[in-house]
Amino acid sequence: MRGSLRPVRPYLPPSLRALALLPVGVVLLVGMPMLGGARPNLVLLGGVASWGLSALQMLVGLIVVGLALREAVPGRELSRRELFALVVGGALVFLALTLTSEWLAPVALRRRVWMLEAVGCFRMAASWGVAALAIAAWLVVRASPTRPWVASAACGLGTGLMTDAGMRLWCGISTVSHVLLGHGLAILLLVVLGALAGLAVDRLRASPGPA
Repeated sequence: MRGSLRPVRPYLPPSLRALALLPVGVVLLVGMPMLGGARPNLVLLGGVASWGLSALQMLVGLIVVGLALREAVPGRELSRRELFALVVGGALVFLALTLTSEWLAPVALRRRVWMLEAVGCFRMAASWGVAALAIAAWLVVRASPTRPWVASAACGLGTGLMTDAGMRLWCGISTVSHVLLGHGLAILLLVVLGALAGLAVDRLRASPGPA
């Protein structure tokens, strides 16, 4: 019996494991405006309101992912109050930065292109965000969470905020209705995908193994 026992490598604290996603956040922050082109009215925002606030949003998203990784550790689950604060805080950060961008760089869209622009932003955010979510969700699942759907959904919220940090620098439309539809729905998609992935993991664990 003793000969079959092997030492187990302990998990790093959630905060340190979240730092492993910092390069992902930097890629999201810098990659979109570099590869897709920076928003044409970036100069209207200024350095602080553009790169500064986007970097802040990326760090907030990274903190949310860190809390999701804490939720994934058995015995360290977040309380209902903490989960509520997590969701409300993330939404307020997203809304505050949206209102700031609209105030500094307002853009009027014609109705004919309004929906097309929103769909384009949704696709852009979803394509980048899903890749980031896959990496973050892998870290969550490895911790054997007792509520995998909660941890993965929180992970989706965090990666969604990190993705939108880059979207702010790529998309030149600051209208609240556009951002809520094109950007906000992409964040919601990542939350839903995270929750579904967590439910799938939970179901796989509950299924009986081969006889």
